[in-house]
Amino acid sequence: MSKILVTGANGQLGTVLTKKLAEKYGEENIIASDLNSANNHQFEILDVTDFNALKKIVLKYKITQIYHLAAILSANGEKYPLNTWDINMKTFFNVLEVARLHQVEKVFFPSSIAVFGNNIERINTPQSPNLTPSTVYGISKVAGENWAKYYFDKYGLDVRSIRYPGVIGHQSLPGGGTTDYAVDIFHKAVNNVNFECFLSPETTLPMIYMDDAIRATIELMEAPKNNIKVRTSYNIAGMSFNPKQLTKVIQKTYSTFKVSYKPDFRQQIAESWPMSIDDNNAKQDWNWAPKYNLETMAEDMILHLKEKYEKENCFI
Repeated sequence: MSKILVTGANGQLGTVLTKKLAEKYGEENIIASDLNSANNHQFEILDVTDFNALKKIVLKYKITQIYHLAAILSANGEKYPLNTWDINMKTFFNVLEVARLHQVEKVFFPSSIAVFGNNIERINTPQSPNLTPSTVYGISKVAGENWAKYYFDKYGLDVRSIRYPGVIGHQSLPGGGTTDYAVDIFHKAVNNVNFECFLSPETTLPMIYMDDAIRATIELMEAPKNNIKVRTSYNIAGMSFNPKQLTKVIQKTYSTFKVSYKPDFRQQIAESWPMSIDDNNAKQDWNWAPKYNLETMAEDMILHLKEKYEKENCFI
């Protein structure tokens, strides 16, 4: 039976992934962890920069898989670059070493479209372009991808990874990423508040709906080991759109909703990233395919956020 540790379990992705893993493997087999206890699952307070604390939990629960989600994201990371590097890399090194030394069978490492830089083909960005990221977050993810491959090649540690596009979900608030306008905009629309976007209206970026992102993660981790041909990180794609296109879709439900534009430092970051992604390797190796497009994603987001805010208003 798998015993799974999730680091960064309180984050945007971790909150949903922990719940799905518990549904699939049983609550008793999932250990959520983060700096603060804000999670309904079996939980351990854990600072992953502390090697011994991580080791103690792995041994205590006889952990067989680690989903390592703890990290500082792109936009927040640019405020304190050296600290971002230290935290993102030290936590991953600790996970790799504890896993190597204590017979952890699989490790999941989330990478990102932040690994790409200005010199890529921005349309249908291929699996293996030159990676010259523009943010310290992206730099840490490129390094992490290569360390993942190194630990597989040298030690046989089964590390698997996905390069997430922008992840859109109703389950949590934005977490400090450059693509998070596409989450915040829905909260504003549902609450009848106009939105000021920090990207320009024509800035097209690849995105993925949370349900697809979680499903892709679990499908990758459950795929037969021999099927995993990419040992850095897999490109995956969901949909591509820009703020103007997203606004038009939202206005089908909220016709008076208005968006203004005030690009900030995140605009430059976004312009170094792909507009669309070639994910044929993921399709071929473990049968990846998204289920949501822009319209179905927007419909589901609005449905869930309306329910959320209606419930909250009932208690005011």
